[in-house]
Amino acid sequence: MSPPEYAKGYWNPYVAGICLGLVLLATFYLMGTGLGASGAAARTAAVVAHAVAPAQVEHNGLLGTYYKAGKKHPFVNWIVFEVIGVFIGGVVAVLTAKRFRPGVGRGPTASVGLRLTLALVGGVLAGIGTRLALGCTSGQALTGGATLALGSWVFMMAVFAAAFFGAIFVRREWS
Repeated sequence: MSPPEYAKGYWNPYVAGICLGLVLLATFYLMGTGLGASGAAARTAAVVAHAVAPAQVEHNGLLGTYYKAGKKHPFVNWIVFEVIGVFIGGVVAVLTAKRFRPGVGRGPTASVGLRLTLALVGGVLAGIGTRLALGCTSGQALTGGATLALGSWVFMMAVFAAAFFGAIFVRREWS
């Protein structure tokens, strides 16, 4: 049985899941911590804000922690290199699968403007949620799930339920 047309060029999800699990295991073993991405975004925000207004950042309760005396530069952290590696891995994957096509992915009834607006609003909401939850969904799902943290499992079930019901409102834009 051959894969459906829309699945051509993608990894087998079972192989990808096993590979992701092995990466998570290696990260626990080598780094002593799990996977996540929001820390790199917070560090980038601290560096950009510090370039514009160093005094305000150094006195800020959240961003100032990256600039305490004796601390290394905020980019000297494994999570920054992890996110860079994720980006490079994504580029390698799309190029080797011959799926790279510049453009904005959207449904037939959605305009480019609507698609970009929805992406921006979704990104802002996800960023706010990330700060409120003190971490991102990848950290919750992968790291928390792997350590069998009950809160992570409850959170991910809530994410899946919200996505299922939220799809009702955007489904017509994709079909």
